[in-house]
Amino acid sequence: MNTKVKGYLLGAIAATTYGTNPLFALPLYKEGMNPDSVLFYRYLLAIPIIGIMIKARGRNFKVPREKIFPLVGMGILIAFSSLALFQSYNYMEVGIASTLLFVYPIMVALIMATIFKEKLSLQTILCILLALTGIGLLYKSENGATLSPTGITLVMASALSYAIYIVGVNQSTLKNVATLSLTFYTLLFGVSLFLLRIATGQELFIVDKWYLWLNLLALAIFPTAISFLCTTSAVQYIGSTPTAILGALEPVTAVFFGVTIFGEALTGRICVGISLIILAVTLIIAGGNITSHLIRFRKLFPKLPIKKKIFFKKTNRNPL
Repeated sequence: MNTKVKGYLLGAIAATTYGTNPLFALPLYKEGMNPDSVLFYRYLLAIPIIGIMIKARGRNFKVPREKIFPLVGMGILIAFSSLALFQSYNYMEVGIASTLLFVYPIMVALIMATIFKEKLSLQTILCILLALTGIGLLYKSENGATLSPTGITLVMASALSYAIYIVGVNQSTLKNVATLSLTFYTLLFGVSLFLLRIATGQELFIVDKWYLWLNLLALAIFPTAISFLCTTSAVQYIGSTPTAILGALEPVTAVFFGVTIFGEALTGRICVGISLIILAVTLIIAGGNITSHLIRFRKLFPKLPIKKKIFFKKTNRNPL
């Protein structure tokens, strides 16, 4: 498997596993847990999982001193992004929040274009537009219900933080840090945000039921450990923009669980939205292959001689 294929596969896994957030978070909310408590336990359980993986590969936890500050920044960004998203669940349906979150590919592309002067290809722009159209169809209800301004603000803040994280990993000194170490310290420094909020008065829910621990463990494994690892690896393999666009698979996952687990209706609007997102993802995965095929197809139809050539031959004039 070549590097690009591996990067696209990891990006897809990262998006789909992150889409399981509502699947495990909603049962915890129903038991009275607040977002800070859910995320505190989620990060706390994920840290030793990553630590075990580091030790299993025979690696240590050492990182150069100059990388500590960037790691702190990445940890706070990811923790804030998670907190804003989970708080938005209290203001809108989780499916809507999950789909709104994925304006972040636009943010990534714009950051890369404006700050790092990355050229936006026509294919990338097309993929972003297709994905956004699909997401728009997914989150807009059939009766045109108005969304909560507070909920929208929280999701946009989450998307921006996540976009900055993706760009930061790819464009800073952290680019060469091993994926496991980067994920470990991102989670370690990220949990400090929830510790600070709990220390300043945010209530910590005491978990006393086994099935709640099961949901928390699932949150720590799938949308945290696996998703963060795959996101970081994908960014290092294929870059920020393709990884961000592949993230559009997350709302598809959210809709799937909404229909199969929570009994939400699968309307024609949702089907069209999913189809557009899959098309956008397919185009970005195909990448340069599509361009090469189009060029090959064009070569099947060589240009015919035009009248100018005949004129030049008759008059023997130089057009210049």
